[in-house]
Amino acid sequence: MEFVAILIAHSTLSVFFQTFFLHRYASHRMFTMSKRWERIFHLLTYVTQGSSYLVPRAYAILHRMHHAYSDTPKDPHSPRYYAEPVSMMLSTAKRYDAICDGTAEVEPRFLGGYPEWRALDRIGNSWVSRLAWGTGYALFYIAFATQWWQFLFVPLHWTMGPLHGAIVNWCGHRYGYRNFNSDDDSRNTIALDLVTLGELFQNNHHKYPQSPSFAVRWFEIDPGYQVIRLIAWMGILQMAGRRQVARLDTGTTGAEG
Repeated sequence: MEFVAILIAHSTLSVFFQTFFLHRYASHRMFTMSKRWERIFHLLTYVTQGSSYLVPRAYAILHRMHHAYSDTPKDPHSPRYYAEPVSMMLSTAKRYDAICDGTAEVEPRFLGGYPEWRALDRIGNSWVSRLAWGTGYALFYIAFATQWWQFLFVPLHWTMGPLHGAIVNWCGHRYGYRNFNSDDDSRNTIALDLVTLGELFQNNHHKYPQSPSFAVRWFEIDPGYQVIRLIAWMGILQMAGRRQVARLDTGTTGAEG
């Protein structure tokens, strides 16, 4: 049970910094913070994501492209054009690598406003760093595992970032219900939302992309936003603007998926 708890803790921390720092801050600037706190959260994102660390600049550019071209051929990760999530994520990885190495042509409107720490990002995105973290996870299990089946968790630690991305981008545009009609396929996959800390209210988020809360109905809970409220209450960050709240009626609510 200890290793289950460790896996859950690692997954939760990795997902939190992905939704908090990479998504809501780097991509959308839903709130502001001092340069000192930005560096602290940048470092914590690297530490918690480890072998599957994502560079904030590349993540932000890809995510902005996703909103601009959602579920069209220019979308970097739309399930509409792939048979299964593995091929979708491999294609996304190629675009991510091209942005990181400077070979991708990026529209000017997608540039700027994201945190950059070139030394840390260069280290975090290197295979040396990824292999070092992956080896560390494996050595930890070798030192403390008591049953063979516990080693089945190790690959999950290695690939936590891509797994989270596959769940959100695949399920959030294929399964669930829609509060808002739109041209894209975004949906709210409430069955998995707590695991992703609010990320799977995709239909809500595509309707209100600058709202720090991804929940809009009374039964929807966005755990990531609640933590952000706590951090704001502590004076560490400031909300960029007033929270947008959706006004739902039968005319704007989509059919169940």
